[in-house]
Amino acid sequence: MPYPTTGPATWFVTGASHGLGRELVGQLLERGANVAATTRSPERLTADLAAADTSRLLVLPVDLADEKEVTAAVAATVDRFGGIDVVVNNAGYGLLGAVEEVSDAEARELFDVQLFGAWNVLRAVLPGMRARRSGHIINISSILGLTAFPGWGLYCAAKYALEGLTGSLAAEVADFGIRVNLVEPGYMRTDFLRTGSLHLPERTADGYDAVRGMTDTHLAMPGTQLGDPARAATAIITVAESGTAPLHQILGSDSYALATTRIESLTADIEAGRALATTTDIAEAV
Repeated sequence: MPYPTTGPATWFVTGASHGLGRELVGQLLERGANVAATTRSPERLTADLAAADTSRLLVLPVDLADEKEVTAAVAATVDRFGGIDVVVNNAGYGLLGAVEEVSDAEARELFDVQLFGAWNVLRAVLPGMRARRSGHIINISSILGLTAFPGWGLYCAAKYALEGLTGSLAAEVADFGIRVNLVEPGYMRTDFLRTGSLHLPERTADGYDAVRGMTDTHLAMPGTQLGDPARAATAIITVAESGTAPLHQILGSDSYALATTRIESLTADIEAGRALATTTDIAEAV
């Protein structure tokens, strides 16, 4: 079994200092798991966990875009706990602006965290998991990895890329006894939509009234989201412990509704284009 049946499991969690990651680390410690938690704000995480038993916690200040730092963090985790059973690639932040408005630097920084950071972690942990023929990788995507809203183009692009990477990975490592899941939450009551976590482009362009409206709506949303980060963290633990979750694990009734709407829309598009699609095959020789 990829998840240990005896002894505490060792989890490697990125983006652990706030939101879903912070909640997940707290619950894992309460359950007696070993936890390696990466963060750019170690003091914040340590302060938040002051009342918890942190004897099984390894806090790792890591820039996920730096391959050497990620490799060193994984090595430190293995040295401390003997191996890694579950990886949760959770680090990320929002970027809300029209495609035209997002700068090259803003887009690359976003992808460094949400795609290349996760990729760096995967490359660092997979050799050990393959050698042990055991492990579980959980990549935190979003409902915006399955659908799209105006203003979220670059964020969606990063999550769509993570979804494609994860789907291929799942097929590649199945024979090594490594399980892989995507978790696709909807809106949760974290600080994700507050200005500290939700990035806006430095430059805006005229005419994008719908994007400005989308921005205002999201900035006013904190405190009204349906999703409970504590329950979401518990669900992620269930995904790891049960080993029976589908590749795409939706979290939240809002996420479920948006996903089913997207499936219906995509199906309609495919059927509407069917007649033209079938005209491009090579004609049989007469």
